[in-house]
Amino acid sequence: MAYNVQIAETDFEFDVEPGETVLDAAERQGFALPYSCRKGVCNTCKGGLTSGDVGVRGKGDVSGPATGVLLCQARPQSDITISPSSVEKVDPIRRRTVPARIRRKELVAADVVRLSLRFPIGTRVPFSAGQYLRVTLGQGMTRNYSMANAPRKNDGCELHIRVIDGGRFSQQALGALGTGDVLTVEMPFGTFGVDRSLQRPAILLAGGTGYAPIRSVIEAQVDEHTRRPLHLYWGARNRDGLYDLDRLTELAKRHDWFTFTPVLSEPDEGWTGRTGLVHRAALADHPDLSAHEVYACGAPAMIDAAEAEFCSDGNLDPAAFHADAFLATEEPVPASAAQPTSEDNSS
Repeated sequence: MAYNVQIAETDFEFDVEPGETVLDAAERQGFALPYSCRKGVCNTCKGGLTSGDVGVRGKGDVSGPATGVLLCQARPQSDITISPSSVEKVDPIRRRTVPARIRRKELVAADVVRLSLRFPIGTRVPFSAGQYLRVTLGQGMTRNYSMANAPRKNDGCELHIRVIDGGRFSQQALGALGTGDVLTVEMPFGTFGVDRSLQRPAILLAGGTGYAPIRSVIEAQVDEHTRRPLHLYWGARNRDGLYDLDRLTELAKRHDWFTFTPVLSEPDEGWTGRTGLVHRAALADHPDLSAHEVYACGAPAMIDAAEAEFCSDGNLDPAAFHADAFLATEEPVPASAAQPTSEDNSS
């Protein structure tokens, strides 16, 4: 039987089918709740369980009142009332599954491949800057990657795939596939994004290929001719990891609303720019973040550190910190068979 879900302090309610998660049911019926990884790791979807009972994968049964419930993993066992960190009524998600042909495959850094995909002629799949897609490549394997292109270019997409050792998925995706081959993608997913209608300054924090959704956000603002102040801090290990440096330098020269600060943790000889942890560079430049919003994309450790220090030391309102955690989900292969592979770089 279906269970009813009430959202506390609102008139919103929806039904959850047997075995369905709270997040999936909400999304299906046009209620946008915060989420990122959908795997119970990033904590973006945490909310309160005001009343009722749920089963949470990996956590067991939970009865309300309770806090910190992962709504992407919670399956109701009775009618429940929840209190998510935010909720918005939107049009129900209309995802599409389409074939995407590899138009270009480039090694843009020692450990980053850029894939340019093109949908069939006449096919466009609308998405918002900051969202991601799911790639399926046989044997039930799937991985999530953020779109790095502007939303207006929705007849295809650009993906930034980090290359790591010991995984199975992109051993196939990056090793066996080439120009002209076809991937199956489902999109869009995710609620991460920047409200460009606001004028409150925004700090964009990216680590590694966490730059991909941030790039989409910046390119969208360029296309829409809006002027919200954006300051990007992009952290990488060395200069090679700043694979889009020329484009960002050009944008910073052309648009007075955009500022770019690259940060290296293991700087190359002769590097004269910023060094250390990327979030520390942002906090050094903006010791008072009370009038800012922050949008962070990258590894969970970077995101957790940034949120803690921005809120405690920088006076950032916790509600003004928005994050998209990138999670490594590849399973290692035997050393004898290992080749460079990718990680799940949008959670």
